[in-house]
Amino acid sequence: MKSTGKTAPARDVDYYLAALPENSRATLKRIRNTIKVAAPKAVEKISYRMPMYNYLGMLVGFAAFKNHCSLFMSPSVMEAHKDLLKRYDTAKGTIRFPIGKPLPVALVKKLVKARIKENEARFRKRKRVSRRSR
Repeated sequence: MKSTGKTAPARDVDYYLAALPENSRATLKRIRNTIKVAAPKAVEKISYRMPMYNYLGMLVGFAAFKNHCSLFMSPSVMEAHKDLLKRYDTAKGTIRFPIGKPLPVALVKKLVKARIKENEARFRKRKRVSRRSR
C-alpha cells in the first residue's frame, strides 16, 4: 500500500505533543499546563485532530502548524478581551502566535476563566429551563 505521508491521528494529548518538533512541543506544553491550572475540572481530549478541553461544553483547544501555533477560543470571549488581543494575529475564534513564543500565562488564564464562566452560565440557564418544563 502506498504511503500518503500523513501521520496517524493522535490518540491523546501526550501522543500529539510527542509527535511535534521540540520548539512547538515546548510552546504548547506551556499552554497545556496553563490551561490545566486555570481549568482543573476540564476534560482533556483529542477532537478535530487537536487537543481540546471540555468543561460543560467546549472550553479551549490548541494546535501547532508549520509556521505558528494557535489557541482556539470562543468568539465571544475574544470579543470581550479584544483590547488584550490586539497585538496578536486573530480570527473569529483563533489566536495565532509564533512557535517558541507562547502566549503569556496570565492572558491564557484570563481567557480560559472567562470561557468557564460562560459555560457555567449557559449550563445554569439550561438547568433552570429544564426544571420549568417538567
